[in-house]
Amino acid sequence: MLNLEDGLKEYIRLLKEREYFDAHEILEEVWHPLRKSNHPLKNLVKGLINASIAFEHIKRNRAKSQERAMRVIVSYERHKNICREEIELYRLFSEAISTVEEIKNYLCSKETDKK
Repeated sequence: MLNLEDGLKEYIRLLKEREYFDAHEILEEVWHPLRKSNHPLKNLVKGLINASIAFEHIKRNRAKSQERAMRVIVSYERHKNICREEIELYRLFSEAISTVEEIKNYLCSKETDKK
């Protein structure tokens, strides 16, 4: 089982490789013990998990994928503000959020181009 630091590193790597489902799986493995222990960063981790699954919905481009992605990304948007300099592993969380934002902006621009 991965610890939080290794899970975040792997999550970021997988996001950059467009392996969104795998990124989701890696971070979910880390999230379960955090959730059970009521860790203060559990919601931030859950938000990152939901961001990657939203990207997977868009990547698969199935019926209503955009609608599903928008419903799921809400968790990320709600919890990303937990990332502050004083938290544990701030630099990794910050890099994860920057990566999510880059992907989100890229995918949104692609959707705008289709219209």
